[in-house]
This record gives sequence, C-alpha cells and structure tokens, in this order.
Amino acid sequence: MAIDSDKKSKKKNKIKSEGEHKRKLQDTEELQSVVETKKDKKKKKKEEALSDGSVLNGSDEKISSKKMKKMKEEGEQIDGSVQDCDGEVRESTEGIVVSGKDVSDSKFRPLKSFDEAGLPDEVLECCKTFDKPSPIQANSWRFLLEGRDFIGIAKTGSGKTLAFGVPAIMHVLNKKKNITCKRVNPQCLVLSPTRELAQQISDVLCDAGKPSGVKSVCIYGGTSKGPQISALKSGVDIVIGTPGRLRDLIEMGVCYLKDVSYVVLDEADRMLDMGFEPEVRAILNQTNSVRQMIMFSATWPVSVHQLAQEFMDPNPVKVVVGSEDLAANHDVMQIVEVLEDRARDERLVTLLDKYHKSRSNRVLVFVLYKKEASRVETMLQRRGWKVVSISGDKAQHARTNALSLFKDGSCPLLIATDVAARGLDIPDVEVVINYSFPLTTEDYVHRIGRTGRAGKKGVAHTFFTKENKGLSGELINVLREAGQVVPAALMNFGTHVKKKESKLYGAHFKEIDANAPKATKIKFDSDDED
Repeated sequence: MAIDSDKKSKKKNKIKSEGEHKRKLQDTEELQSVVETKKDKKKKKKEEALSDGSVLNGSDEKISSKKMKKMKEEGEQIDGSVQDCDGEVRESTEGIVVSGKDVSDSKFRPLKSFDEAGLPDEVLECCKTFDKPSPIQANSWRFLLEGRDFIGIAKTGSGKTLAFGVPAIMHVLNKKKNITCKRVNPQCLVLSPTRELAQQISDVLCDAGKPSGVKSVCIYGGTSKGPQISALKSGVDIVIGTPGRLRDLIEMGVCYLKDVSYVVLDEADRMLDMGFEPEVRAILNQTNSVRQMIMFSATWPVSVHQLAQEFMDPNPVKVVVGSEDLAANHDVMQIVEVLEDRARDERLVTLLDKYHKSRSNRVLVFVLYKKEASRVETMLQRRGWKVVSISGDKAQHARTNALSLFKDGSCPLLIATDVAARGLDIPDVEVVINYSFPLTTEDYVHRIGRTGRAGKKGVAHTFFTKENKGLSGELINVLREAGQVVPAALMNFGTHVKKKESKLYGAHFKEIDANAPKATKIKFDSDDED
C-alpha cells in the first residue's frame, strides 16, 4: 500500500514538473517571439529592398545566398549609429561589386571600351596604349563623369590614377568653358600621403592633360618652395600634393583652393595613419563647399569612414575590385622564416646570393626604420653589393635618384622603408625581402604586393622574430587565405587574432570611443618633410 502511495506521489510530482516546464517554455517562446518581432520591424525596410535578390550584371541572374546574407548583414551598428546600405548592389562575374543609389541605371553600365565613354580624342590620347579600360576604370568613369561622390577600393597597379585622372581632366575642360579670365585657380585637387606617390600621379596627369591643355603642378616637401609657388602663380588646373607642404603654401597665401570642386584623396587610410588628419581637414575646408569627393583606399578604418561621412554625400557610389578583406596577392609565393634578430644580416646576404645571383633582377628589401635602412645599405655595400636606399633621412633628390636607378635597372637592389610600400608603381620586382616585419599585417600585404604584378609570379621572403609574435595570428590567416605554407615555428607563437569586423567598411574596422584623445602626430620615414 505504501509503495502504491509513493508511486502516485512521484507521478503527481512528475506531471506537476512537466507542467511547470511547459509553462516556462511557453513564456520563453513568447519572449523570443516579441524580440524577433522587434528585430523584424527594425530590419523590415532593408529586407524588402533586398528580397528579390536581383542584380545588374548584364543578365537576370540571382545573387547567391551567401552574397544575399552578406548584403542583409550590412547596416550593423557602427559608432553607435546604424549605417544602412541604401540603393542597389551590382556584382559582375569578375568579382567587382558596385553599390549605391541608382547604380542599376543603364547609363551607369560598365565600359567595355574607351570609345563608349564618348570623350574627346585628345582626352583619350593617354589611353591609346591600352586595349580596354581596367576594371576600376570601367566601373568608375560613368559615375565620376556624372559628378557622383565615389569610394574606390582597388589594389595598386589597377589603373586607379587614370580612373580619377581622366574625369578630372573633363571636369577642368567643362569648367573652363565658363571662365574668361587669363589666370586660372586650380579646379581639381589630388592629395597623396607621400612625395613619391604624388610625383607618380603628377607624371601621369601631366602627360594625360597635355593634349587638351590641362596643366598640373606637384606640391611636396623636401625641396624648394620657389618653383612650386611660381607654377601656382602662373595658373594651374590640377594640384597634386602632400598634406604638409600644401597646407604651408595655403597659409603663405600662395595657393588658393576656393575654386576646387573636384577632390581626390588617394591612399586615404595611409594619410590618416601618418597623422595628417588635421592637415587633410584644414585643406578640405579651403575647397569649394560644392564639390565632388573621391576617395581611394585599400582599407576603411574608422578614421577614414568618419572623414567620408563628414565630407562626402550621404550615399556615395562604392566600387570594390577584388576584396575589402585583408588578402595577399595569390601570385606571390610567401616564405616566412622565424629567426633570431641578430641572425638577420647573415641570412640576408645568403638570400641575396640565392635570389639576386645575376645581380640584374630587381630585388626590394624592406626595413622598418630609416636608420635601419642606412645601416643595412652600408652593410651590403661593404660586402660588395651594389645597392641604393630610400627613406625619410634622404634628401628628395637622393630619393628620386635612387628610385630612378632601381626602376631603370642601373641598380636593381633597393632598401626601402614603408614609404615605398604603398602606391608606387615599380614594375618587374621579382623578389621582396622583409628584413624587418612591419607594424601591421596591412603593411605586410602591401609590401609583398610590390611583386607578382600584371599576372607575373613573385616571391616574398619574410623574417619574423619573437618581437613580432603579437602579429603571428594575423599573419597565419593571411598565409592560409593564400594557400601558403605556415611554418611550425610561426604556429608556436599562437594563432589568436583579436579582430572586430564590419561588413560595411571591411575587416579592419574597430570601434573607437568618440571622446577618446586624438592621436599625436609622430614623424616617421614616410612623413611629408619640408
């Protein structure tokens, strides 16, 4: 009898427990339903806009589920506000993604030939050596010629100088129709982080503008101001410059930017990394309030997209050629060697015996600091190597001369700080040696990008020491993404990566407190010196 009573009691308790569990589950489901309803309402507009998955790529193909998921994830919280990806998204089979308002309009379809642009022959004279527009040119010209604000993400060597340069020339020609006075203030401005890149852009735009009579001047530090001031006073259409020297000439009252209505920030992330944000802001505030803004950058850190939000149209056109994520050129074989710091000199000489045996092929050796560049150059010269170097310690004429000797093959062995890592177009570099690992994996990717260009194969050999172990995880990810061998010694440093990713602005987004103190500008090798 007692046993039956216990069984009944247990059964009763079990039923009671199950009932409570069901009620809790029901409450949880109801709460979850409420939360999901709020989420649904918050994202309703975006989901409706993206629900059909249509894409303009010359057909009625649908976006893949993976791509659709990525698009719907855009609009995550950034700096405390929600950034929506308004407008259409256009994706081509070449992996080019175009986003922004009205990008699906047929008038913005990519160019298949230069003739399709409908530009004067004298403007297209600079393109006659090319078969067709590069991907960034094909997907940017129509927007830029229409006057749209523009964000371009494309690697160096992709033809981006002419991507913004040809529309700049057309902008000048259109403005000149309404100008009757003899002396002309600049109509276009191109800002560059370094002297070498500014000179490279200037060379391209000077040649491109000659047939149509568009004049350019290059403004940079490390050389006399006199010729630059004279050129400005004689009247120029396009100013290409570095932030430091340009701001000096503005403050001297010899450079007037009030008529500038076409502004390009090339390598924008690099400029801000170098501490030029105050100069960039001051210069932009001197230009016409009604202006067309163009930004080219390899990455979109918080400082760059804050600048874009402040000075650009709320919904610029964005063109991504390749990937926004940090990825190395797959045509480059990456070799990472873990060694002691004191062993680097002897190992460098051994590698040069291997990679530079003919002493005629181009080899680029990267170091971190300008004093290191001089020391390594001297060490190699004493061992019989013909070598030149570029760094912030060198006078401008010496840097220009060293680059010329390297480019024309007179001295095909160059030691460089990161001043040459981004932007410069140095053809036919067979091997890159990273004697010192850079401060970021971003710079590593851009360094090794000096080789393996234009479809050619290249080699990047990198020294990695225990002082660099904080970057081991990021470097391992870069190697794996490119299908490269990851040495066991590198794995021993660890694979952990602390990274916050934004689908909208790329893999290097990090949230920064708006009230945090501003970074102090520090002079490094690639700074714009006077």
